[in-house]
Amino acid sequence: MEDHEILSKFQQPASRNLAFNQLVRKYQQKVYWHVRKMVIDHDDADDLTQDVFVKVFQHLENFRQDAQLFTWIYRIATNECLSFLKSKRRKFFLPLNDVGAELLAKVEADPAVAGDAIELKLQRAMLRLPDKQRLVFNLRYYDEMPYEQMAEVTGTSVGALKASYHHAARKIEEYITNADDPALSSDESA
Repeated sequence: MEDHEILSKFQQPASRNLAFNQLVRKYQQKVYWHVRKMVIDHDDADDLTQDVFVKVFQHLENFRQDAQLFTWIYRIATNECLSFLKSKRRKFFLPLNDVGAELLAKVEADPAVAGDAIELKLQRAMLRLPDKQRLVFNLRYYDEMPYEQMAEVTGTSVGALKASYHHAARKIEEYITNADDPALSSDESA
């Protein structure tokens, strides 16, 4: 079902719940994996995905359609992820490195990643990035999202996104290239 059909049905009280269920079915998996790449943990990603769709339901009636529905939902998901990670640091008084170490432990325990040494190395490198750079890298590398659409999702200029992606890719490349260096091995366990 096309987005405009879902939105049209949502505007009518009799078909609102049906339309919302169709919207969830259409976008739930994409939103879940977008969130999961940022927060790593399945349970956290599941909870945040629910939170995203609660917000979508609450605000869909006021959606102005000046952006694509998918982009609008991704923006809500992105903001939820960044708020969650920020809140987690504040709540537990964790420095950035400790949150990264906690997320890395979850990545290493994930059966989908644990057996794949290359993917594990990439995830380790990505977890060293600041949250916003990791977000930009995920959107571009995994979701293959065009910079213009990323600009709508993040509220950031295309030029800044290109620079952020370039810096993230360079940092990842440096980490992966130097990860076998014994001097970095002790740093990895921190």
